[in-house]
Amino acid sequence: MTQFSEFTYTTGAFYDISARIESYDMRQLERYVMMEVLRVFGAMITISTLLFVFVGAFSEAQKLDLGIWQVLQIIPYAIPNLMPYTIPATLLLTVCVVYGRMAGDSEIIAARAAGVHIFHLIWPSLFVAATLSIGTLVLTDQVIPWAFSNIERVVALAMEDIFLDKLRAQNHISAKGFGVTINVTGVRGRNLINPTIRVVRGGKASTVQADEAHIEFDLRNQLIWLSLRKIRGKFAKNIQLKSEYERISYALPKHGGNSGSRVKRTRELLVALDGQHERQRIAKQKQAVESAFALARGDFEAFSSTSFNAHEQTAKSAVHEIRGLRTEYYNRFAMSVNCFFVVLLGTPFSILMAKKQFLTTFLFCFLPILTVYYPIAMMTQNLSKSGQLDPSWSAWMANGALLVAAIYYMHRVVKN
Repeated sequence: MTQFSEFTYTTGAFYDISARIESYDMRQLERYVMMEVLRVFGAMITISTLLFVFVGAFSEAQKLDLGIWQVLQIIPYAIPNLMPYTIPATLLLTVCVVYGRMAGDSEIIAARAAGVHIFHLIWPSLFVAATLSIGTLVLTDQVIPWAFSNIERVVALAMEDIFLDKLRAQNHISAKGFGVTINVTGVRGRNLINPTIRVVRGGKASTVQADEAHIEFDLRNQLIWLSLRKIRGKFAKNIQLKSEYERISYALPKHGGNSGSRVKRTRELLVALDGQHERQRIAKQKQAVESAFALARGDFEAFSSTSFNAHEQTAKSAVHEIRGLRTEYYNRFAMSVNCFFVVLLGTPFSILMAKKQFLTTFLFCFLPILTVYYPIAMMTQNLSKSGQLDPSWSAWMANGALLVAAIYYMHRVVKN
């Protein structure tokens, strides 16, 4: 009797949903699915982005000794840097929530019974994914370089402030990462009074004294500038120094914050690519001219000379840069449309799973992506940079794997 009651309730609910769907206009149904996707995605992208931003910002603050005010300044610029990574995973979770619930509540079956083709239910998520793919490309190409330059500016100002605050409090600072030790008698504004500066480079120490010094950090060029007045002392190799004014620069140590070609705009990548091609051409041309003169003179020792080898090394360096720039260029487009292929796979998979427990569906779908898509993407990037694969097609191999799986699950959904 209980089983019969449950069957009657389920059947009644099914026909109730089917009747409501038949009364809806097709556009109303598509609009309903679209709003569900946007509503869930909006909530989840907000939560995930804020979580990752705060974790990333505070970990970076600990590494650079940034204060709370500098962290709050960095957070708005850190958001665009994380969006290309959070959007695909959040979209996958969104379709697992929306379509898993619809399938679990028999709304998909009721829609099919009412004569609605499955594509009318799926295309809203694909449209959102395609729009976000374009948005991700714009983020990567325009917004991230702008955000990264602003982060550098905030960090540069913060490093100056932290540096000067420590000197004001202790009259001494030892920055081991920079290889610089500074002692002062006082600090006035951004000027150091009676500084004694000791710099260690390559195991060799240089000591300089001055009446006054002004310090600046240039993170874009990875330099620290010291403007010294009335200086005396000696540099490495015991070179004595006496001057009224001198401006000296030292290289900053490399750190993980430098993202290289990732923070270049596409236009800048193409300009850099043309420059490296020209550099390679000139090096080969000079090498060919030297080879011709050496053969004409019968001077075969010239082929092992320093200048001849320098041209060869320059050409090899240019080829290495060209491979890296081409890999970044093509991967930028392939990674931007990644969220479309993720949704193309996740939507039919969620419908087939038909579970309201969206985390289960998400894990079953995300784990294969994590273990297949990302290893393929990293492998093709490394092989492209080493010249073993052409990035114009290898950058799309990972998306191709998602497409094959998506076609399989989409066929099952349409067939069943």
